Amino acid sequence: MSDEIILVEKTGAVALVTLNRPDALNALSHALREKICETFDELAKDETVRAVVLTGAGQKAFTAGVDLKEAGKTGFALGADGGNIDMAKSLGNYPWPIIGAINGYAITGGFELALMCDVLLASTNAKFADTHAHVGIVPGWGLSQKLSRMIGTSRAKELAFTGNFLDAETAEKWGLVNHVYAPEELVPAAMKLAEDITKTQPVLLKKYKALIDDGFAMTFGDGLKEEVRRSAEHAESVSADSVEEARKAVTERGRSMN
Repeated sequence: MSDEIILVEKTGAVALVTLNRPDALNALSHALREKICETFDELAKDETVRAVVLTGAGQKAFTAGVDLKEAGKTGFALGADGGNIDMAKSLGNYPWPIIGAINGYAITGGFELALMCDVLLASTNAKFADTHAHVGIVPGWGLSQKLSRMIGTSRAKELAFTGNFLDAETAEKWGLVNHVYAPEELVPAAMKLAEDITKTQPVLLKKYKALIDDGFAMTFGDGLKEEVRRSAEHAESVSADSVEEARKAVTERGRSMN
């Protein structure tokens, strides 16, 4: 295994990004948080990549969250990084889809990192936990707001107030993850899904992700109005010939999938 704390492997238009501190359960040290930001900022400039799979090395942990051993020496606060390390911003600004392949523990800050992804897949080893209230940290990377919108307020409160683990099968039932796989099947399945995603028209893929994400932050009514506005704006750039070509491609793809 490489000594690099993040590994990036590109296959076609898909980049596999692996958190590589397995002996520390891929804990989010200052250095790893910084490298995550650098990696996604760089990938955002890479015109050859149109989807990312994010996972952790080994089968024990996606990431166990903030490195508490390090935090016990240096303290922990969102401003402690000098304001220059913001994973939520770097992943939030990434214009293409991010698939989280959750291969093991995703705890507290690790749970928040998972929720920064667009789609979550999990192995049977995956376990989610929100232990903020136990370790004395208030969420600052989105968990308190995102989780309740994904699985419902009551379930999110149960996890937040108890710190109990949520297993992969229950996470799938609750709608947190889309699919659950055997450990050895997880990353290949995530890569296949990413490959399917990159077959979408690039301009539409980027616009669609932005529309969903931006609408998520609006009221339902405002989100519908924004959809109409962007739909009309995009329609001005679409010709009848391009629609016909797209129709033929979609029809052919449908036939090949039967």
